[in-house]
Amino acid sequence: MSLEILEANGLATIQDAGRFGWRKFGVPVSGPMDWFAFRAANLLAGNHPTAAALEIGLGSMTLRALHNCVIAVAGAGFALSIYIWEFPLWSSYYVRGGWTIHLDKLDSGMWAYLAVSGGVQTPPTLGSVSTYLRGPLGGFDGRSLRAGDVLQAGIPSRPLTDLAAQSLPLEAQPAYSDSSTLDVIMGPQEKYFADESIAKFISHEYTLSATSDRMGYRLEGAALTPLGKTELLSEGMTMGAIQVPSSGQPLVMMADCPTTGGYPKIGTVASADLPLLAQGMPGRSKIRFRKTTVAKAQRKYREMMGRLERIVEE
Repeated sequence: MSLEILEANGLATIQDAGRFGWRKFGVPVSGPMDWFAFRAANLLAGNHPTAAALEIGLGSMTLRALHNCVIAVAGAGFALSIYIWEFPLWSSYYVRGGWTIHLDKLDSGMWAYLAVSGGVQTPPTLGSVSTYLRGPLGGFDGRSLRAGDVLQAGIPSRPLTDLAAQSLPLEAQPAYSDSSTLDVIMGPQEKYFADESIAKFISHEYTLSATSDRMGYRLEGAALTPLGKTELLSEGMTMGAIQVPSSGQPLVMMADCPTTGGYPKIGTVASADLPLLAQGMPGRSKIRFRKTTVAKAQRKYREMMGRLERIVEE
């Protein structure tokens, strides 16, 4: 089974769960921006939740199925049509060979994930097929996808007719919004900021900057001032870490973030809320933060994973 890309006018790449085990050598993890939608698309298509899939952002995409297949699309900000019909996201669909698949960008949301039954098959680099454009590593020679590329799929886990027509209920999907409040675990350098700056961080609304990208989401709003120096000895970072550079404007690390950084980190966005941040629209979406604890963040994450299990059970 295979899919041919007819048109790709946004940022389309192949991503799996990420390139783990190489951060000590300075290689970012990469992987999906919205981990929940990525895993949901794979499960709906009958794949392992970490299988390689397409991540589509910033623009529309058109593909042609070269063979009969089942696809699933999850995410936010896109309208899906197959052949002559329009369909909602968060479901799986049988696609006959020769039919076209359109993903049209809407005026909200950022990323959609298209999984094909059997998973996208391409040679791994350092144990992963995730595309890291700055590398360039993974995917199709480390680049974004373009017209003429043909994506090969593996063997489906079950007959195609058994995989089609699965859905994740609306109530189990993330509550994407242009105005999100994100849980944040304070630290590890919270003590580097005066109480006034901490209060600003929690009480003020920030706008997602138009300069945001897969490396980091920049925020614009109340400036935060460290008590002392604004740079530290570089230390490890992960997706969701919130750095405060000399400008005082928070910067949230995302999928392609560097492995180390030297600016103080005022907190870390809880993993369960990273999909809400990822789907924010640069230049428009509003972000607020609220304090949480490690235990509460873990419980929220487990609840989200439990919603995904409903796909497997059904």
